[in-house]
Amino acid sequence: MGRFTRRMFEEDAREFSTDENYNIAYKKVKRIKGFYSHLKVYIIVNIIIVISSYNRDFIGGSGFWNWHTFSTALFWGIGLAIHGISVFGPDLFFNNDWEQKKIQKIMEKEKENKNKWE
Repeated sequence: MGRFTRRMFEEDAREFSTDENYNIAYKKVKRIKGFYSHLKVYIIVNIIIVISSYNRDFIGGSGFWNWHTFSTALFWGIGLAIHGISVFGPDLFFNNDWEQKKIQKIMEKEKENKNKWE
């Protein structure tokens, strides 16, 4: 069954590969998937760091809240936030709907200015 579904996917990919909207959507989905993979690794690694630090500090008794425990999470979190903004940011503030509204607003303003002098 695997070969059959793979062949169907390849046929669909060839059919839609010339479609520009499909290619844009495909790239967007790949970027979102990459961000979620990054987030998953971030969470897993930082959980391991916190647990190992907790176990080490529990035995040694030097205290849990120190810079070495959370510095990785802080700096990596800043990088993760930048990655998230690069993936989701352009659509948060300036999406296609915003562009169309702005174009219409400017066109109406130009039309009013043109009619003002006639």
